[in-house]
Amino acid sequence: MAAEDERAVEEALALVASNRPDRPDRPGEREASALRSSTPHSSTPHSPAAPSHPSRPRRSKATSWGDARALAARAGHAVPVSAHRLPLDRALGHVLAEALHALTDLPSFDTSAMDGWVVAGPGPWTVREGQGLLAGHSAPAALPDGEAVRIATGARIPADATAVIRSEHAHADEAKGLLYAEREVVPGQDIRPRGQECRTGDELLPAGTLVTPAVLGLAAAAGYDALVAVPRPRVDVLVLGDELLTGGLPHDGLIRDALGPMLGPWLRALGAEVGEPRRLGDDAAALRHALTTSDADLVVTTGGTAAGPVDHVHPVLAEVGAELLIDGVDVRPGHPMLLARLASQGPYVVGLPGNPLAAVSGLLTLAEPLLRGIAGRTAQDPYRALVHDGVQGHPHDTRLVPVVHRAAHGGGLDHVVPLHYNGPAMLRGIAAADGLAVVSPGGVRSGTEVEILDLPWASATPWTEGCFT
Repeated sequence: MAAEDERAVEEALALVASNRPDRPDRPGEREASALRSSTPHSSTPHSPAAPSHPSRPRRSKATSWGDARALAARAGHAVPVSAHRLPLDRALGHVLAEALHALTDLPSFDTSAMDGWVVAGPGPWTVREGQGLLAGHSAPAALPDGEAVRIATGARIPADATAVIRSEHAHADEAKGLLYAEREVVPGQDIRPRGQECRTGDELLPAGTLVTPAVLGLAAAAGYDALVAVPRPRVDVLVLGDELLTGGLPHDGLIRDALGPMLGPWLRALGAEVGEPRRLGDDAAALRHALTTSDADLVVTTGGTAAGPVDHVHPVLAEVGAELLIDGVDVRPGHPMLLARLASQGPYVVGLPGNPLAAVSGLLTLAEPLLRGIAGRTAQDPYRALVHDGVQGHPHDTRLVPVVHRAAHGGGLDHVVPLHYNGPAMLRGIAAADGLAVVSPGGVRSGTEVEILDLPWASATPWTEGCFT
């Protein structure tokens, strides 16, 4: 991390801390300081049932939701950006590392916008015999006043031409060899002049733009065979917990792992390259080894972020000398999420709670802005929408509630509808959602505008009335 970027992250941390009235007595602040100065302990494996880690102090204050997202984004932007050159057929989903400038005028010559007739001067016009003008051919001969010739869309306009008349707006009298316009002809109509879209050197898109199919088309039209893009961030996923099954029905106190199948596709939808999830159980030694040997940009862990007897994430981070940037966020669900960095140039760690919807909250609160920063992608402007029904809030924390967008009916306004099944351990609501409403402490009334976090896809699930509050 460059010195100025380190200072930027430290300034953000100081800003978060300065907003806390109890800053001198914050265990989390003392804990972060201890993490920065700690030396790794022995790597002797510890029994999950009887961990040797001392109990860690609990935070008196967590980071606010807005500050947590801002700090995660700044931490991502502090990672030095590399770039590579990708052919167009491999650039989809990457982010432009430099601005896209036109390598040619678009169009590069005057061209017909329609199938029809190109004419010169006032009509009626004498029809020039022959095949007409087709796309892909060299420059045609000049067109004298009073003449017309058939022309195809995309064909070059001959010199001295006045306009193009669409086929349906003209009538050719074959007996007289004349062409008549059936409506007024305006000079320049249906002609795309050279440089109408851009001139050589014009900036078409800024650095940080996500390469979509439309961007690929624009780049090809502007003369590019390859694009300079930022590599996708690489993410390792570590699934913790001895109670998790990878198949079959839950039984004997064991439950199905919902996060392993979900996190990889979700992170890919956020623009990352993700390997297969690694299931480590409640094994501190395995977690320590996985963290210290990862060459990813980000390691995402699931579960183990609280202070229970087999919650190893905090103690292991302390052992390896990680810097704890965020330890808990004032958001429900997902309060015990965390953000750390293993070393000055090492990977970041986002610790997600083990409950599925709480983990989704952690993804969108910490992982999404962090990955966006690492990829050099610009943030979308936040937007707000009317909420159809009142939503109960938490007394002190921000609440993230699954919602679905609904179009206006009967003269009303577009709005979002909160969904049922929005508890920390539930996925039924988020599976039917296309966004999350950011509900301030205390809740909101029906008809109030709330900030919306878009999900990285538009759900096509047929909604059922049983999902609505």
